[in-house]
Amino acid sequence: MGLLAAAIAVGLAAFGASIGNGMIVSKTVEGIARQPEARGVLQTTMFIGVALVEAIPIIAVVIAFIVMGGE
Repeated sequence: MGLLAAAIAVGLAAFGASIGNGMIVSKTVEGIARQPEARGVLQTTMFIGVALVEAIPIIAVVIAFIVMGGE
């Protein structure tokens, strides 16, 4: 049962991160299209946001390994 829980946790975390990254990049491109002179600031903020969102699946994988190790 722990393996199933680990697989679901990692899958949902990856799904959520992919949606989050898509929204971040989409809004950044929209912002650059509206105000091209703010490109550098927007890209920097986007990269920070993407890095923070990508931390969630990494944490989920660590938790999944912990759950699997308990069996």
